[in-house]
Amino acid sequence: MKITELSPKQRLTMNWWLDKRYSQYDAIICDGAVRSGKTMSMSLGFAMWAMSSFSGGMFAVCGKTVTSLHRNVITPLLLMLRDTGMVCEEKISRNYVDITFGGKKNRFYYFGGRDESSAALIQGITLSGVFLDEVALMPRSFVEQALARCSVNGSKMWFNCNPDNPSHWFYNEWIRKTESKNALYIHFTMDDNPSLSEELKNRYKRLYSGAFYDRFVLGKWTVSEGNVYPMFSRERHIFSTAPDCERYIISCDYGTVNPSSFGLWGYSGGVWYRLREYYYDSRKEGQSRTDEEHYRALERLAEGYKIEKVIIDPSAASFIECIRRHGKFRTVKADNDVIAGIRRVAAALKDGRLKFHDSCTDIIREFDLYRWSSKVGADVPIKENDHAMDDMRYFVSDVLNEKSDDFFVISLKR
Repeated sequence: MKITELSPKQRLTMNWWLDKRYSQYDAIICDGAVRSGKTMSMSLGFAMWAMSSFSGGMFAVCGKTVTSLHRNVITPLLLMLRDTGMVCEEKISRNYVDITFGGKKNRFYYFGGRDESSAALIQGITLSGVFLDEVALMPRSFVEQALARCSVNGSKMWFNCNPDNPSHWFYNEWIRKTESKNALYIHFTMDDNPSLSEELKNRYKRLYSGAFYDRFVLGKWTVSEGNVYPMFSRERHIFSTAPDCERYIISCDYGTVNPSSFGLWGYSGGVWYRLREYYYDSRKEGQSRTDEEHYRALERLAEGYKIEKVIIDPSAASFIECIRRHGKFRTVKADNDVIAGIRRVAAALKDGRLKFHDSCTDIIREFDLYRWSSKVGADVPIKENDHAMDDMRYFVSDVLNEKSDDFFVISLKR
């Protein structure tokens, strides 16, 4: 893979450490729009800096998870490095790669900063540098522990992210304090990626709306407010006559005191249709239902259809066990990342890949009521009228989750 064209910001991101105007900085921060080429230029620049500046050093490359890091950063990076003549010996099972070039050899460890417990994973190591990809998705404790490991003279810190809420700790502690942190700040737009065609730019502009549009397309740190799914339209998303479907899946948000919501989805012509639903509110009905009673409702919902799998709230351990004992349905624990799931649902709605039968009155009702909290400092939906919203989010995160969510586009010659 050979890069044939770079924008001025991509070149600066790759080579700032060579430029006398910027080489004194301890860190570089790149933020901005999706698909703007910042990940490619930063990862390649980080590797080039490390191999030019150290021999026998240890470095950390960090993502939200090691799996996403390897898919979105490591794999394309190693292809580019090998094309430059670098020797890359990867030990996937041990989460590192040894890179050799020009008589120098350095080791790059992979780390995932998923939650607060992740900080313990990076303790104890001495680093010559760290690259934090999608740093806004990582807990502060993990990031600060990673930075504390950079105790070698000449070490530098590399940060990359898409914007989030303006109350986010990284925005306030780093982006707003670049001078005191001795950091170089570069803001990217889609126009900074010369490999992104106008057609693709317009596609991403159509894909997002609301706060997600402001963040991922315009590259702004902005507050989410109002209705969570303002793109939902009765005219566009509700149907009355179901098409013939080739696949069927059920999604479940299970509750005992809170409502339980199950949705039956059918696939036809690139669209997933919510054909039927089960919604039981024990407070409204005046009595709770047992796992077995909910299971019988699940069977009635599935009656007449070959169900591929049941996607279910991972916290519903007793109900998952109840389904397993009956041996009729395969269960899959849902991805419960709320904000990532909401973004995927919003994209699917805007793209016309989800539709709802007019008999599914509870999910239609919740669309009108599901709103962002006014709480300052975080993207948090109000925990009311959200049970059908949750079962839909579980479904979309499992079935419509594009594995290339975080890929970058570059200009290549093979």
